[in-house]
Amino acid sequence: MPQHVWVDGRVLPADAPAITAFDRGLLLGDGIFETLRARRGVVVELDAHLERLRESAVPLGIALPPEDAPIVAGIAAILAAEGLADDGSSGRAPGDAALRVTVTRGSFMTRGLAPSGPSAGTTIVIAAWAHDPPDPARLRDGLSLVTSSVRRDPGSPLAGVKTTSRAESVYARLEADRAGADDALILDTTGHVSEATSANVFAIRRGRLLTPPLGSGCLAGTTRAWLLEHAPIHDLTPEEDELTRADLLRADEVLLSSSVAGILPVGRLDDEAIGRDGAGPITLQLRDQREAWIDRLSRGPA
Repeated sequence: MPQHVWVDGRVLPADAPAITAFDRGLLLGDGIFETLRARRGVVVELDAHLERLRESAVPLGIALPPEDAPIVAGIAAILAAEGLADDGSSGRAPGDAALRVTVTRGSFMTRGLAPSGPSAGTTIVIAAWAHDPPDPARLRDGLSLVTSSVRRDPGSPLAGVKTTSRAESVYARLEADRAGADDALILDTTGHVSEATSANVFAIRRGRLLTPPLGSGCLAGTTRAWLLEHAPIHDLTPEEDELTRADLLRADEVLLSSSVAGILPVGRLDDEAIGRDGAGPITLQLRDQREAWIDRLSRGPA
């Protein structure tokens, strides 16, 4: 568990009072966030995550620092405070971390949805956890998914924006928990696949690597982009196309991708087997390739 948290330029004990009861992130989910992976103190795809954070801030009109330096410094400070920046040269295991950068509109003493009156400015919180590898059984058998009753609206101006308003995803995950599944599949309002609760969805079928287009309301994941770029290495043709639940059940393999969890196989959907009813070999190869890429990246130039 984290022992520290970085809040607006200060490293504090994790249980210290850090934000006011009037912070709009707490009251309204009026904020944005990014989750990132760091190894040996090197943050994976940092520029892409910071760019997406700024893109998420635009539709909500949340003011970020003009330069990325304060957030970058905060990430380094929290990794050091948590002992997760070790490069492995000391004989200890290299630091391997999951990070979350959260930005809210800040604290307003007035009521209502519209931010008005004096404010101290945005609140920025950075936290880090030791990265836990997945249960080996999940890599052997694949995850089980259930189709959620939640629907993504591709026409929403906030579709694909990573806001802290995640109640729908929480609801979908609770549906999965009640069904004894690992995660939930979320469809869009047309009935096509959008994403899982916190991951992009891919299907492998007859040499094609298929994933829903961003127009489905899914997040433009950094690992999603990595997979589309690296698919040809495995003789896969990457394609963004509309997918249905039936398409996933007919696929040779299905996988989920996210920055922290990486690439994970899916074995069952609504208690129906996918492909070989377990982790697919191509999915596991892709996972191993990305993990090796992260390790090389963290070591720096040879």
